[in-house]
Amino acid sequence: MSSQQNPAPETTDTAGPRPRRLTYAAALCALEGLALLVGGVWMLVLGITGDDRQQAVTAGVTVLVLALLPLLAARGLLLRRSWSRGPAVITQIMALPVAYSLLQADSVAVPAGAALAVVAVLGLVLLIHPATTRALGIKGPGRTGETGQQ
Repeated sequence: MSSQQNPAPETTDTAGPRPRRLTYAAALCALEGLALLVGGVWMLVLGITGDDRQQAVTAGVTVLVLALLPLLAARGLLLRRSWSRGPAVITQIMALPVAYSLLQADSVAVPAGAALAVVAVLGLVLLIHPATTRALGIKGPGRTGETGQQ
């Protein structure tokens, strides 16, 4: 096939330096992943030393597995992989109801809920910013086959 039938894809900003917004988004995802790891280990320890072992150990293992999502997304964002934005956005969206439930508590969990809400909203803003989208090489809907002709 000739080059006219298969035009070269448009160049993206993925060749330049990584934007700070992308680095910050990756850092927030990594922070959430590390917090989930700590929480999972804590639940495992409580489960092993407590009375209701099976349920606590199952919950701890589940939280540890869930920690992989933001950690893998953070690594992908740092490496500028376009697939990584989806899991990162999902992580932020999942954090919002958790933050809300922590804010409804009458305990020391309220500051943790406020911090989680700020991190989740900030993460979403950073991830959907056009500079982040361009840096990851993500094109908008209907732009996958654009060749400059209309």
